[in-house]
Amino acid sequence: MSVNLIHRIIVQRVERLSPGMVRIVFGGDGLDGFVSTEVGDEYFRVFFPTEGQHEPNLPFPTDDGYWDFPEGVEPAPMRTYTVRGWDAAVGELTIDFVVHDGGVAAAWALHAKPGDVVGVNTPKGLYDPPADIEWQLLIADATGLPAAARLAENAPSGIRTRVVLEVPTSEDELDLTPAEGVELHWVHGGNGHAPTRIEEILRASDLPRGPGYVWVAGETKATRGVRKHLRHELKLPASAYKVIGYWTENAEAWRERYESLDESIHARLMAMWDDDTRAAEDIEEAYEAELEKLGL
Repeated sequence: MSVNLIHRIIVQRVERLSPGMVRIVFGGDGLDGFVSTEVGDEYFRVFFPTEGQHEPNLPFPTDDGYWDFPEGVEPAPMRTYTVRGWDAAVGELTIDFVVHDGGVAAAWALHAKPGDVVGVNTPKGLYDPPADIEWQLLIADATGLPAAARLAENAPSGIRTRVVLEVPTSEDELDLTPAEGVELHWVHGGNGHAPTRIEEILRASDLPRGPGYVWVAGETKATRGVRKHLRHELKLPASAYKVIGYWTENAEAWRERYESLDESIHARLMAMWDDDTRAAEDIEEAYEAELEKLGL
């Protein structure tokens, strides 16, 4: 079982990269023992302080690889983010935050300053292409941009790599330095400002012959159509793609609707993931189909 540590990290520097993105570099002794997977889209939980707190109530790691909060302690608000960079030589961790009105994480990032404190756990990567690929296609909206950028910067030599990034406007394009030979394209729209074009981008892509890998990150409902296209229309094996829902449009309303479901429905949805007789992609597809039926 993998070790899951909790790290107390301190803001060192804050930089506004674009109207919609803030880069925060963290340091501090709490990063002692931090272990990166070195996978470009590795992610972790970020624990934030509540209003009036200087730093969050952090959980403690448990023997089963998860974490828990001490009895009587209010759990810290938690959101999922990807690692933009980890410099082990100087002990600095970089996270790029998409910022907007509302939301615990965005509100914190917009006002972050050196000395502020959050917590993170041990990261885990998702990007996992087969060893024999000859090409890869990476598609992401602004929330997946930090991971896609890191993947593009570390694209393997000799692998034809095409990256398409959807950001709200031209002002949200960043000065990236992908590896030599990587083909980078920007499109504008989506991201809560207009309908996303992620599925359209995928369908319009002329995938090369030979073994390849498709990685897509974006709004949760939009990625459902992406996954169906890859699995059922292109008939790619599960090992040939990774599709990740990074955020949900109108998340607060979605969460309220989900939490208002009858307890029996919650139990049925959770039980789906315990079925070890079905492949993971079958369970995920069935789970999402149930959410769609419930209007979620």
